[in-house]
This record gives sequence, C-alpha cells and structure tokens, in this order.
Amino acid sequence: MGDHPVTAQDAGRSLASRQPQTRPELRGWDGPWTGLRVLVTGLGVSGFAAADTLAELGARVVVVDGTDTAKTRRDAETLRLVGVQQVLLGPEHLSGLPLVDGELPEILVTSPGWRPDSALIRAARAAQIPVLSEVELAWRLGARPGARAPKWLVVTGTNGKTTTVTLLESMLIADGQRAIACGNIGVPVLDAIRDPQGYDSLAVELSSFQLEYTELLSPVASAVLNIAEDHVDWHGSFEAYRAAKAKIYENTELACVYNADQQITEDMVAEADVQEGCRAIGFTTGSPGLSMLGVVEDLLVDRAFLEDRAHQALELAGLEDFGPLAPQHLIANTLAAAALARAAGAAPEAIRAAVQGYEAGDHRIQPVAKADDVLWINDSKATNPHAAAASLRSFTDVIWIAGGLPKGVLYDELIAEVAPRLRRVILIGTDSSQLRSSLERHAPGVPVIGGRLREDESRSAVDASLADEDGARAMRAAVAEAAKALAPHHTVLMAPAAASMDQFASYAARGEAFIEAVTELMTD
Repeated sequence: MGDHPVTAQDAGRSLASRQPQTRPELRGWDGPWTGLRVLVTGLGVSGFAAADTLAELGARVVVVDGTDTAKTRRDAETLRLVGVQQVLLGPEHLSGLPLVDGELPEILVTSPGWRPDSALIRAARAAQIPVLSEVELAWRLGARPGARAPKWLVVTGTNGKTTTVTLLESMLIADGQRAIACGNIGVPVLDAIRDPQGYDSLAVELSSFQLEYTELLSPVASAVLNIAEDHVDWHGSFEAYRAAKAKIYENTELACVYNADQQITEDMVAEADVQEGCRAIGFTTGSPGLSMLGVVEDLLVDRAFLEDRAHQALELAGLEDFGPLAPQHLIANTLAAAALARAAGAAPEAIRAAVQGYEAGDHRIQPVAKADDVLWINDSKATNPHAAAASLRSFTDVIWIAGGLPKGVLYDELIAEVAPRLRRVILIGTDSSQLRSSLERHAPGVPVIGGRLREDESRSAVDASLADEDGARAMRAAVAEAAKALAPHHTVLMAPAAASMDQFASYAARGEAFIEAVTELMTD
C-alpha cells in the first residue's frame, strides 16, 4: 500500500529472509519429495491434509493414529486410495517408530495434539528425525504452481485467536481480496495453499502446539494477542509455552503486531530475528502512541499505517459499529486484526465494514437471556483464567459459574483482580477445590457454593450435584443456585476458567448445557 511506512520503530534484529536449517532442500512443489519416507502422526483434519498432500507429491507415507473408529477407518481407506502406503490405527502402534519401506522415516509430520513427550515424538528426536508441523509443510511448499502466492498473516495468543482471525478474514474480503481463515480455526493451511486459484492473503490461526513443531515461517505480518498461563501441562513449563508462541515473530517481513498493554509480547518482538525493514506495531485499548493502533474517545484509530502518523490518526471504526455489546477484549482483538489487515493493504473502509458485520461466535460472551433486569451470559470458551478475566472485566455485580479441569494453571491473580465484581460464585467441576481455595484467600467476603472435596464433611447435596460427572445435571444445579441469589442489574456469567472434559465432551457441550438449563429456568 502506498502509505505503508518503511522506517520508524524497528522490530528485533533485522536479517535477510532465512531458509530452514532442517532439510532445507525440501522446499516447493518441485522439491525432492518423490520417494521421501514420511511418518504422519494423527488422522485429524491437519494429519489427513498432510498425508494427502505428501502422497500427491510422491512421498512414501505411513500414518499412525491412536484411535480405531468408524471415522478413522473411513479416512484411512480414502488415504490408501490416493496413494498413502499404510495407515496404522489403535494405541498399540504408538509405542515405537514404524518403518517406511523397511527403514526409519526421514521426516515426521505431526498433528498439533501430539505432545513433545509422547513416545513417537521422543523416538523421532532421539533418532534425529526432523519433526515438522502441517503448517511448516504448507509454508515450505508455497502456493500450487500456477496459483497466486498469498501473503501469510499469522496470529497466536492465549485467548482471542479465532475471533481475531475471523475478523481479519472479513476485513480482507471487504477490501476485495481473495482471503481465507485457516490453520487452527478448522481449515488446514495445506488445503488453503493447494487451492488451484490461490489466495491474496491467508489469515492463519496458530496454536502453541502447532508452533512447537514449526521451525520457520516467513509471514508478511504476525501477531501475539496476549500471553497467560495455559497448556503448561502440555509444554512442561510456562517458559516453554512462551518460547513456542514467540516463534511466530521470527522472519516476519513487514509488521510484528504486539499487545502494548502486555509487556511480555513487546519483549517477544524485541527478541525476534526479523527481516530488514520490519516494524513493531502495537495495539492498545487506550490512546495509541506512534506506530500503534488504539482508541481515542469512541473511535478505533490507526497511527501506524499512514504517512503523517506523528501528527494524525486515521479513523477505522467507532464503538457503535460493534452494536450493543463491545467488551474490551473484542476491541483489542479487532485492533490486532486491523493492524494485520492494514499491513496487507486493506483500506480503512474495509475495517469498518468487517466490524459492522461481525457476529460473535457461540459460547464466547454470548447473551443467553435477559429477564427482570438480569443478564445471563454464556462464555464457555473461557477455558483459562486469562479468558475468564476478560469476561469478568466486562460486567459488574456478577454471579459467577466457574470450575472444571485447571490444566496446571493458578487462580490467585485472577481472583485478586476480579473479587470486587463478584457477588456469589458457584463452582461446577469434579474437583474445583483449587479455585475454591483461591476464592477463600482472595475473596473471603464472597459466598462460594461447590468445589469441596468428596471427603469434606461439610460437603452438601448441592456440592455433590455440582461435582457430578453428568455435566447436564451439574449445570442445572448451578443455574438453580444462581437463580436463588438474583437481584436487579446482576449478571450471571458462566466463564469457567477451566477445561470441560471432566463433565462435558467439549466447551461447546458445556455451553449448550448452560443454555438449556437457563431456558428451562425461564420456562418454568
């Protein structure tokens, strides 16, 4: 775009565009893929796409998945038809590396769910077999021959990735670009880059799991939305989790977008090796400084992607464009998406159009009902303390339904911050004693129901119902307890700050259980 600045605040240490250190010859559709021995771990959407693509390239492919179901058997048969050599299903295949054509694999392409300490990953690394993500495989291949080569705009963070990538896709499309949201959002990046026509831009959501197995990308722009403790059990430590997230900034071409309200993300930019001329672009829900996007009065503005940014700010949208509910975290995610879209050349009018057309996804600060001046909100997607804090900051006088699997995180900081907003807390989850303990320490004046251990003599029948492994029963009990404490202007917020798998099949199932329980309450 004509007004894109090429000077100002530099991001990190500049260097020429890098090449991968691991098997650098494996690049492009005409690379030496034919006959390459490849093991693909996982038969989900990304694993299926990887195996399918590698078979098309002529590689010798073996796929391993720990589940043996009707679906995986159907997928396995499809892959055999397109040239995959072997598909091994069931847990008995996970203890050691299978051979490909009688020899060890030359590379392993893994799905994001496979932990670094899993037996197959450890065995591959012990044998010095490179482990790549499906995302890196897509970047190494690039666009299909004859198709347009897209700009990669990549997003990670503890919370808000899907919202940001969805908004970014809308901004790019409103700008007239052919664009697609892909990556961790559901469409594998490999499927996007194999499109015969190609795309102008890819809005790529990347999880820490995907970045863990990605050596090097070369995005036009990259963003870390926020960092908080999450998936510590998977990565082994917060430092390892942070390091995986920080990979997203490496080798960025034009703009490293960071959260100016969270120093850790700016530090990650400063530590990154980026391409010559790349800039650090901040976003904030406050007033923006130079080379930042932010909020002035009721306007979202750009002070980064215009010529006279030292003296002017470019209007992108107004708070009224969001409709009746514009929580702070949504504004932050919108500004991050706008920074990436602007780096890809999108006009201000496209930013506003995307904001006006945005509809929040299910289970993310989703209004469920309003009656007697009480608002019921479903935020089941708040699966960690950082996401729950974003919800709790949006409301006062909260009856909070929380609890579930904590995933190795701590709650003290969250409770200390939000305690003044809490009027009552109801804890679901088979064991939410850690969250209850934090509440007792940091919000001693707030009534808490649930979260007691089974052996606790003061555990009541209500406590038992809230801890029931039948999630629907537990949620009905939680909603009933919330209804007993209602007063005008209260908000009943189901933002669990924990994973769902102890009582529910998924966070979506937990959200649906809340909606059903509230609906039952309203129709009684």
